[in-house]
Amino acid sequence: MGADRHREGEGGSHRHAGDLLMSEETASRTTDIVPGPGGVMTDEVGVVTGDLTLRTEMAGGDVVLRVQYKDADEWYAVTGGKAPLADPAGLDAVHSIAVALLNRPEG
Repeated sequence: MGADRHREGEGGSHRHAGDLLMSEETASRTTDIVPGPGGVMTDEVGVVTGDLTLRTEMAGGDVVLRVQYKDADEWYAVTGGKAPLADPAGLDAVHSIAVALLNRPEG
């Protein structure tokens, strides 16, 4: 007996996670950034500088900004980076604005 498989699916998925619909509880966007000389202030550890990853996520009706040192495990809440967001469809716009404000690779 042979396995009953769809040939199109045998090679695995041809879509990446960005193509998947996410619920409000798990919706997030990430972008690598380099902040200006003042860095990014966080609630947990103060100012972080250097190569960072910014994550904008939905959490129970709020949008929350977090940063981590690029490729690190720990995420830190951006000080003042939490606000109500009535429509999760606005997540992309909020993330774009946060990147535009925090990413300053030229100083």
